[in-house]
Amino acid sequence: MRWRNPPAKADRSRSDGDTHMVTALVTGGTGFIGSHIARALIASGHTARVLRRESSPLTALEGLTVEHAIGDVTDPASLLAAMDGCEWVFHVAAVADYWRADTARMYQVNVDGTRFVLEAARKAHIKRVLFTSSGAALGRRAHGQPIDESLNFNGNPKRFPYGHTKALAEQEAARAVAQGQDVVILNPSVVMGPGDLNQISGSLMLELKRGGVPAIPPGGVTLIDVRDVAAAHLMAATVGRSGERYLLGAFDVRWQTITALSAEIVGVRPPPIVFPVFLGVPLGAIVDGLRTLGVKLAVNGDQIRQSTKLIYFDCHKAWQAFGQPQIPLQRMLQDTYDWYVAHGIA
Repeated sequence: MRWRNPPAKADRSRSDGDTHMVTALVTGGTGFIGSHIARALIASGHTARVLRRESSPLTALEGLTVEHAIGDVTDPASLLAAMDGCEWVFHVAAVADYWRADTARMYQVNVDGTRFVLEAARKAHIKRVLFTSSGAALGRRAHGQPIDESLNFNGNPKRFPYGHTKALAEQEAARAVAQGQDVVILNPSVVMGPGDLNQISGSLMLELKRGGVPAIPPGGVTLIDVRDVAAAHLMAATVGRSGERYLLGAFDVRWQTITALSAEIVGVRPPPIVFPVFLGVPLGAIVDGLRTLGVKLAVNGDQIRQSTKLIYFDCHKAWQAFGQPQIPLQRMLQDTYDWYVAHGIA
């Protein structure tokens, strides 16, 4: 594991003179990141309004007093109604479990939905839109060199449609900024922590508990706790710069370390094998083939291929602007699993 030494810390309590309380709409507010943003808003004295469907589970909002707006990011009329009286919009809603999702639906929600949110925000005279993109929207460098905000998506859209949808959504945001709209883009890395209802990044712990991880991939990623992601979003609402991207991450860690720590927490032995890098491409092809045949698997081929690489992000820009992340790796993993246990998932 490698922590990067950040530049001088930003003070997360600062607001550059903007201390008044606001009403903020959170799209995707019943989800993992969105619910934590709602919590951070309420903890700071703001009013959180959550855009949700009638059928949305409310588990992630337990214990919170929020306003509810029924609608969908693909329904412009419902967006405009939901934004009435708001000053900020946190656009978090997305199809993130891309390996389980219908690709056409993912493009509709992630790209068209972002355009609809921005158009509605412009009509509603929203002061600032905070768009939750993803580190997946950025390009990749060779040989594990850290990725920064200057790199645009350079992957294969057919192989990694999720990253492509987020890159296209950022283009929508860039067009809005060019037209004078105030939009800040935040790009979380791999996010873990309590409340991962859809079992996205935390699914590794559950698969370990079930005995479904036969080998450890040789790569590594940048991780961050969801509570640090929410805190950065709240800071971005007051001190972020319109039109800028901010990569959100805390530390770089190998999958071998993540797996070993996770196995200890869930009470199993870690897989004894680290598969070699050269197997990433053929294993990915096998997984893709099995999925094409209808075999249900916990991962897709691109996840296998990506897991052999060092995908590290340079997050100094966000650290300088919003402050250094506070939650350490061990606590993040423990809290993730404890939440699963408390909710009958593990």
